[in-house]
This record gives sequence, C-alpha cells and structure tokens, in this order.
Amino acid sequence: MSTYKGIQGFSIQNLSADPSNFDVGQVWYNSTDQVFKLTVSGTDVPDSWATGGTMGTARYNLGSASAGTQNAALGFGGWTGSPGTESTATEEYNGSSWTAGGALPVAKRAPMGAGTQTAGLSAGGVLPPYANTTEEYNGSTWTAGGNLASGRGYGAACGTQTAGLIFCGNPSPNRNTTEEYDGSSWTAGGNLGTPREFNAGAGTQTAALTMGGNIPGIATTDEYNGTSWTAGGNLGTARYTAAGAGIQTAALLAGGTGDTDGTELYDGTSWTTSANMSLARKYFGAAGSQAEAIAFATQSPVSGSTEEFTLGSPAIRTITTT
Repeated sequence: MSTYKGIQGFSIQNLSADPSNFDVGQVWYNSTDQVFKLTVSGTDVPDSWATGGTMGTARYNLGSASAGTQNAALGFGGWTGSPGTESTATEEYNGSSWTAGGALPVAKRAPMGAGTQTAGLSAGGVLPPYANTTEEYNGSTWTAGGNLASGRGYGAACGTQTAGLIFCGNPSPNRNTTEEYDGSSWTAGGNLGTPREFNAGAGTQTAALTMGGNIPGIATTDEYNGTSWTAGGNLGTARYTAAGAGIQTAALLAGGTGDTDGTELYDGTSWTTSANMSLARKYFGAAGSQAEAIAFATQSPVSGSTEEFTLGSPAIRTITTT
C-alpha cells in the first residue's frame, strides 16, 4: 500500500494551528481542528497595497535604505520640486508615520541607498555635479564614509552599511559597473553585461538583483553572486525609474515609467503580476520584503505619500477522509 511519505519523500506535519507561511500544495494535519488541510491555487487573502503615513517633505529622486523594513524605513535627499531644489531632509518611518531624522551634510538628488533605518548608507547622487561621496547614518546623524571610485547617480544599491553594493547609473562609464563597500572603502565588483541607468535593485552584496532601467525601459533582470552577474527571468513589463525590495529569490518591483502603478513578484526564476498601487509612482523609494514592503514619494505630482504592501496567502481547503 502506498503512503504519503513513500510518494512524496516526507511525512505530513502535525500542527496545532495552520502555518502563517506556506506554499501551494502543502499538506498538514491540524490537531486542534482534527482534520487534514491543503493549500490550493487562489487566495483567501489577495496581495494588496494600503495607504500609509505621508512624509513631511514631498519629494522624488530620493534615496532609501533598501534593507529597511515596512515598520522601520528611511528616506533621504531628493528633489522637492523643480530642478535646483535638492534636499538634505532625512525621514524615518515607524509603520504609521514619518518623523524628521538627521539632515544629510549636503543636499543631493538620486543618491543610491542601502542599509537600515539605524545603519543607513547613502552613496553618490547628484549635487550637481555627480558626487562620489558616501554618508553613513547611525539613526540620528550622518557621517562621511569612503569615497566611490567615481561620481555617479541614478543607479541602484542594496545590502547593508558594512556590506553594501551599488551598480549602474550615470554618467555613462558607470552604466555597467559595480562597487562593493566593506564599511570603510569601496572596491570594484563584476561588470554587468547590459549597461543600465534608472534601474532598481534588491538583495544583498552577494545575492543581488537589478531590474529594468534605461530609456524607454527594458524588461531584463540580472543576478549577482558576489563576483559576477548573470541573466535572470524577464519582467512582464519593461520599465525604468521603478523601485525594488526583498531578496534575490523573493523580490518585489513596483511602479516606474512603463507601468507606474503595477507590481511584479520574483521567485528567483520568473516574475508574476501582483496588485496595483493606488498611486502612479516613479523616482520613488522602497524598502522591506516581498511579504511586507513599503513605497514612498513620487514625481508627478511631487508627493510624499506612502503605501504598504502585504503579500496574500494561498487558500486553505480541508481534506475529507473516509
């Protein structure tokens, strides 16, 4: 007689409550309800975006701490209006509202951000001209870090304050280059095969993603392993000036020119369409995970509005036995 373990290679879990994180096709026994349960395709709770607190300073082209969370995000710099209105403002999000943090030492737009709310990293940007400076945030003030090899902006970043990564951007010599940060200095990383600007990033220094970019927008995704970049799955919609969150095997990409309110989710191989934001966004900030992300600020019109993403859960069905 065949058994579940004999067919699947593992036993059915005995749980007192339904798990909060599960995959479609997962089977378990709920000892409290005394029934077997199975997740099926479809959702009991759909993916969704909900309105969050508004930033104190409306802006776009800002930097964000990419390793921050939905309840502890950081936004800094940017444009507050027409060209020539670069900002030094830093703001911190607590899951419901934004409060002012320590100001950047110099006003800039398009900085590349990494790290967390209490250990943030701002690299490069446009003053103008393009900056090669790095600033580190400790939760209250910014201090100088090691300089980039050359000035750049409009690229992407990910990782932490002590293991950061920036890639692509302008001016053109930087569009396919990568730099790695160790907490004090930057060194060259592997070059991308496809030069990019206005791209989005996610992940860590040794497992990064770059998505979209360029004008009028590309759909390609590249993955970094700490040494070199290789092609990943293509986006469903080509876009640039979007923002990303999450890790290499569970990423989120939202907004951007080409699909300003659309969201796509990555599983390490392919992208799928998710819920739309309520507001069209480009040149904005993002942070968090694929399950709980945050998007804030936008260009047209200039706004400090915030939205929070929640990943839906697969539907649960009870298995009838005889």
